[in-house]
Amino acid sequence: MAAGEAGFAGTPAEGILIGEKRYSGVKLTLDNCLLPRELLSQTPSAAHGLRPDTEAELRREGCELIQAAGILLKLPQVAMATGQILFQRFFYCKSFVKHSMEYIGMACLHLASKIEEEPRRVRDVLNVFHRLRQIKQRRKLSPLPLDVSYIFLKNQVIKAERRVLKELGFCVHVKHPHKIIVMYIQVLELEKNKSLVQTAWNYMNDSLRTDVFVRFDPESIACACVYLAARALQIPLPNQPHWFLLFGVEEEGIREICQRILQLYLPCKTPLSSLER
Repeated sequence: MAAGEAGFAGTPAEGILIGEKRYSGVKLTLDNCLLPRELLSQTPSAAHGLRPDTEAELRREGCELIQAAGILLKLPQVAMATGQILFQRFFYCKSFVKHSMEYIGMACLHLASKIEEEPRRVRDVLNVFHRLRQIKQRRKLSPLPLDVSYIFLKNQVIKAERRVLKELGFCVHVKHPHKIIVMYIQVLELEKNKSLVQTAWNYMNDSLRTDVFVRFDPESIACACVYLAARALQIPLPNQPHWFLLFGVEEEGIREICQRILQLYLPCKTPLSSLER
């Protein structure tokens, strides 16, 4: 909050000087989690020479690992969703070239389990990621040995979790569109159509593998998922006027979200080992 605006109770009117700017308080809102387009257009990874398609695949691979690990850890979907969104936010602050996708993924999942009050031990998180790597590399499954390498790995994940918190400014609140999707379908009087509800829910879970949650508000994402589900199931929705205008959502945003989600289903996919190289 810049000087001149109302500060918090007990905050000196003159504020404090940080660098060349004077501040009189801190304002945390969900808008702080949506990144401006100028920041989205030039990511830290791109500045280090990483191609946009490679970065997109690394984001998708990291989120898929978080989702798969969360299932093995029997975490609720909301915790896995929070972990994936934190992962996406972090890599708009830091580069994939400088930070391990796997370490940050483990750190985000461990942090999300605590945020959503379903805490899991670091050891359990390490074990499931170790198992997933063995499965992807088609190696014989074996437990993670408790040796010097394990201690090093554990320390790296703990440091990565602190780094995530620092880079996000400890702003780890996430507003999920799960309930919003159900509410919108109820307003459209289609809540009895279980296929529509489930398909929209599936699109929402898939959208976590993209960066739409740092680009758009949850209401827009919810509308896009309902839109895609209705199109897939050939269910007509009101269009005079368009139904999503009732919820304050623009058609341009819905189209962009839909395009990003549908790109997930393209057949080409680079192996993890190649991405890491």
